[in-house]
Amino acid sequence: MTAVQAISDLMQPWATLFSNSRVVSSGVMFGHLSGLVLGGGGAVAADRASLRAVRASETQQASHLRELGMVHRAVIWGLTITFVSGLLLALADVETYATMPTFWVKMGLIALLLGNGFAMQRAERAIGAGNPVWQRLHRTSIVSLVLWFAVLLASTFLTSAS
Repeated sequence: MTAVQAISDLMQPWATLFSNSRVVSSGVMFGHLSGLVLGGGGAVAADRASLRAVRASETQQASHLRELGMVHRAVIWGLTITFVSGLLLALADVETYATMPTFWVKMGLIALLLGNGFAMQRAERAIGAGNPVWQRLHRTSIVSLVLWFAVLLASTFLTSAS
């Protein structure tokens, strides 16, 4: 028995509930899309503001840094909701998702997104400590925008392939 088969067998009760309950499957999908809107929407708006902040006054930059801290809490909540609901979606059909290259591409993109988020937070902390690395924040904001839309694109392919 392969690991995929063992996990699939273990998750069979969940797969059955998910498949047989429109409320459960719709609720999980709603959570997944809501997390994406909350996390991705907040991130895209903050990234756009960060791109503008590079050329802003010091007062505007300080205000933007304070706002980023608040936005990142919502983004983290959104990513958490998306991760948990995505895990539930994948566990409802382990054999399909485990062997689907698009799924693994999406997981890789999410890992890159998380890594970029850590780099972005380091840049924010450096700026807050008096090290004006606005160009680093600018670059991580561009990468963030590209990755959020790449995750969305992978999700689209994943949805149409499953």
